[in-house]
Amino acid sequence: MQLDRYDRQILALLQREGRISNQDLADRVSLSPSACLRRVRALEEAGFIIGYRALLDARHLGFSLTALVHISMDRHTPERFAHFEAEIAQIEEVVECLLITGQSADYQLKVMAADMDAYQELLLQRITRIAGVSGVQTSFVLRRVVDETALPTG
Repeated sequence: MQLDRYDRQILALLQREGRISNQDLADRVSLSPSACLRRVRALEEAGFIIGYRALLDARHLGFSLTALVHISMDRHTPERFAHFEAEIAQIEEVVECLLITGQSADYQLKVMAADMDAYQELLLQRITRIAGVSGVQTSFVLRRVVDETALPTG
């Protein structure tokens, strides 16, 4: 599917205003409501739109600590990585897990915790007990400078 300017405008608006009505979306991109709805459905079917979610405030939910955790593995085998990924996916406080290059670590995790005690418990009782974890380095987020979920549609 080739994206035109209408598709790009629709994607940009839906990323920022996911609850916008089809009528308002159509008005903002200068299309009829039926044409706009057809385009949205085509974008969904083509896989450009993979879902709709509510963004929650971490502090309101009691998560005041954000940590970026670099994980080093003892062996670089598909089985070891698959086991780690399956285990880490079960930890609710891990909101992002990236397999990375260019660092001494193999993975970068984004972890949300209530406070330092909760983070310490999570680290020592769950993360470091996963078979294959050989090193952990943590950085704590002081302030979010850019915290954007929207992708460029340019």
